[in-house]
Order: sequence, then C-alpha cells, then structure tokens
Amino acid sequence: MSASEPLAIGFSPCPNDTWMFDALVRVPEFVPGLRPLPWLADIEALNERALAGEEPLPVTKLSAHGLFWVEHNYMVLRTGAALGRGCGPLVVARAAGELGELAGRKIAIPGAYTTAHLLLRCFAPASATVVPMRFDRIMPAVAAGEVDAGLVIHEARFVFRDHGLVQVADLGEVWEAATGLPLPLGVIAAHRSLPAWQVRAVEEGIARSIAAAEADPAAAWPFVKAHAQELSDEVCRQHIALYVNQFSRDMGAEGAAALAELRARGRAAGLLPR
Repeated sequence: MSASEPLAIGFSPCPNDTWMFDALVRVPEFVPGLRPLPWLADIEALNERALAGEEPLPVTKLSAHGLFWVEHNYMVLRTGAALGRGCGPLVVARAAGELGELAGRKIAIPGAYTTAHLLLRCFAPASATVVPMRFDRIMPAVAAGEVDAGLVIHEARFVFRDHGLVQVADLGEVWEAATGLPLPLGVIAAHRSLPAWQVRAVEEGIARSIAAAEADPAAAWPFVKAHAQELSDEVCRQHIALYVNQFSRDMGAEGAAALAELRARGRAAGLLPR
C-alpha cells in the first residue's frame, strides 16, 4: 500500500475510541504520509470481519478474545488498547445473587468473540447457556425476563441501574483477584501485510491523537458526541476516563503480560485455538 492511498482504520463508535482517534482522522496530515479512513462499527462486527478474512481492514480495533482467533493475520499495536483496572464487564440481573448461582441459566452476551464472553466462560458455571445479542439489547432483555442475566459492556456499566437491574458480578474484579493483572478488553491491531512504516505511523499517530484530545478536549468532543447516540455528556466523560489510560498510550510489559495470561487461560479451558 502506497503513502498516497487511504488507510482504512476500524474502531467502535464508543466514546473512548472516538476520543482517541479524533485528531488522527479529523486533522489533515496529522501524521505526514498517512491518510486514515475511519470505518466505525460495533466491536463484535469488527471481530467478525477480521475472522471472515475477506477484505480485511488493514488496521482495526479487536476484542482481546477476537484477536486470539486471528493472530496469524494481525499483530497488536502498543497504543490504543482498552486495558486497565476497575473496567471489567458486569453480570447483571433483576435480583441480587452470585455468579455460581447462574448454573443452567440463560445469560445474554454481547457477542461470541467479545472478551466479556471469554471471561464469562473462564469464571462462570460451565452449564450456563449464553444468548448472543447486540450489546444495547442486553439490558432491556434482562429487564423483560427474556434471559436470566446479562453480560454488559461499554456505557452499560454506568446505566444498568436505570433499567431496574442489579450487579451480580464484576468480571474485572474476578480477573484481577485471580491474576493480579490489569484486564485486557480490546486492542488495536494491524494486518501483517501492512508495511512496517505504516504500522509505526499508526502506532505513533494514535499516541499523538490521544495527547491532542487531552490537551484540547473541546476539539475532540464533537466527534465523540456525533457517535455517542443518546448518551449524556456525563456518561461519555465517565466512559473516556475509565477506558483511556496509561495503557492506551502504551500497553507496555504489564499490558503484554495481561494479554498473554488471558490467552493462556482461554487455551487451558479449551476456549481458544492453539
């Protein structure tokens, strides 16, 4: 791919991603020689496109779980990760309970290849039945009694109580107690066919774009709000504060160790390809 061609970059419309990518995709020549073309989709849609292998996006956000199925085609970038502490997926229900009580119950999940699903399979009773659905359908489905519990991600972490639901388990807390590591939820990955100079340019561009948003939040806000659907400003700010952190700027050795631990646990449980 030449420097003059647009480079498709897949990421989600969630506030943390639009915040991180705003300057990179909005400002012409933000990175000299790089012409990013934003391709926004729900995280599970991005996972599924990478797994399909047809017309793969050269750069894309992936769930850590999704990544583990396509590592023969994609490499992880140091920057742009959704990785941290206190940011795990929540299991919610209509009444209080414990994770172990969900044996044989129906649990709505936000996609088969989400990291939330992998964590649920690692720590919940094996007899629980999962019901995949779009992440924004899960809370209404639980509230309506269509399923016994739901696995919520993204902004649902902040608003599930508005649906009359209660928290059964925080899988991030379960993960941290078991491993002592931050939780790797999602990463930015580059296709292995991409030239090395473009991989470096994207990696550095994301770090610079995050710094630009932090230096001038007002400039990034219109892009965030344009894709935040009906989220309030406060929920958007909470979302960004939780999911954009030091690991987004550089995953570092601790972030790499967290990814390796999740991969190892998934393989040991027979949930991932070897």
